[in-house]
Amino acid sequence: MSRRPHEDTEPLLYSSHLDEDDDEVTSKKKLTYEEAVEATGFGLFHWLLLVICGWANASDAVEILCVSFLLPTARCDLHLSSADMGILTASIFLGMMVGGYLWGYLADRGGRRSVLVVSLAVNGTFGAVASLAPSFWLFLLLRFFSGVGVGGSIPVIFSYFTEFQPRLRRGAMISALATFWMAGNILAAGVAWLVIPRTSLNVHLSWLDFQSWRLFVILCSVPSLSSALIFRLFMPESPKFLMEAGRETEALSVFQTMFRLNNGFVIKPFPATGLVIRPKDDGEKDRLCSGSRSQRFTGHLKQAFDPIKQLFVGPLASRSVALLIIFYCISFGYYGLWMWFPELFKRMEDGGSPCANTSRIQSSENESCYPVKTAVYMEGFITAASNLPGNIFTILVMDRMGGKILLSVSLLVSSVSVFIIYVVKTKSQSLIVSCVFSGVSVVSWNALDVMGTELYPTQLRSSALGFFTGVGRVAAIMGNVVFGQLVDSNCAVPLLLVAALLLAGGVAAFRLPQTKQTELT
Repeated sequence: MSRRPHEDTEPLLYSSHLDEDDDEVTSKKKLTYEEAVEATGFGLFHWLLLVICGWANASDAVEILCVSFLLPTARCDLHLSSADMGILTASIFLGMMVGGYLWGYLADRGGRRSVLVVSLAVNGTFGAVASLAPSFWLFLLLRFFSGVGVGGSIPVIFSYFTEFQPRLRRGAMISALATFWMAGNILAAGVAWLVIPRTSLNVHLSWLDFQSWRLFVILCSVPSLSSALIFRLFMPESPKFLMEAGRETEALSVFQTMFRLNNGFVIKPFPATGLVIRPKDDGEKDRLCSGSRSQRFTGHLKQAFDPIKQLFVGPLASRSVALLIIFYCISFGYYGLWMWFPELFKRMEDGGSPCANTSRIQSSENESCYPVKTAVYMEGFITAASNLPGNIFTILVMDRMGGKILLSVSLLVSSVSVFIIYVVKTKSQSLIVSCVFSGVSVVSWNALDVMGTELYPTQLRSSALGFFTGVGRVAAIMGNVVFGQLVDSNCAVPLLLVAALLLAGGVAAFRLPQTKQTELT
């Protein structure tokens, strides 16, 4: 049987059945998007959505952070210098930079759900295959392609999740979604602590010495692959996207399903017969389909980059410039430092600050990776778990204070904590201050996630997030390369640079408009 255009296999959480036979429906009016979201209520559907989208967000965290946890042991098997480790940690961010805008653009044009399915599958597949790479350069290449997938799922998952949320609960729910990054961080640290030190898991193949860290890489791909399967089988398309695309019947069906799940499968129908749909402009589509092949290609190319142009004109320009600065500063600082925490903890095992003893640091490359120092992974786990207070705080105050003040203050405090990491002289002090940085910096990311989704209209939201996260990936690449090049010779430079950039990001955040409980456009 043939299908209508845009019709996909019906997920289990998505029912196309409408109560068209109910006499009450005929008297109901058409609703706008915000009215329809409010009419569905808040309940079971939103909590299921939070768990499913949260698992996808956690899977991205696991895939990104797994490299940092395998460095202390994989550096021996892959014969890595500190510079090589910097390039390796940067590779996934290079892939995310390539994938970020591409997937964001496709999500704004073709839908959020399908992009999430494909990007999560790409992430998990290449991540798992990387475990079998016998050489550094092949491992590097496969991590890059894994990053292409991560680059799509991170910005799109927040756009997708946001477009189901009622206005008054949006800030708290996005903050709750962001906390799953902490869950992924803790999961990666916990699995690394359980798996990597156990050399009994090593397997000697004819062509590869399959060490325990390779099993860890495979396990890190499971969340992404399972998330892709869940979205493919169970989740609907964003109703906001469907309305913007003129697909009223499908959008109404999604709202009907939300209404039923949130209200305990009540018999009464969803209180509307239709939705207010803005008329579509087909003129641009007709122009793109006409002309020569080169003209059509040029037209599509201009259309692909048009969202970036729109970000920096008119009323959106000032907020876009501020976000550009913030994304660069926080990504350079957070990922530049966070991805090196396990290696820095390893260098603190003999006591003192990671930058305190230059001769000891320079000789670390010649040290054996075995037996594995389990304290490194325990400290990584503690630092990851220290995200929890920051996440709880964000959920409780986001809708009261708004994202702007939280973003500004947390970036400034993060800057101070990084400077103190450089100043302290003992291992215990370094661990405590690292936990403070972890707990405070997560507030910055949560606030940025909330503000990023509320500052732009639907037709630009995923493209904007994709673009700015792409800028962030450039910064993350630079941060990891700088750490790799300087961590042995002059450890103070990258730490002080991170502190300065976080300070600059905190100042730039004051230029953003307040978006507390704003309506989505």
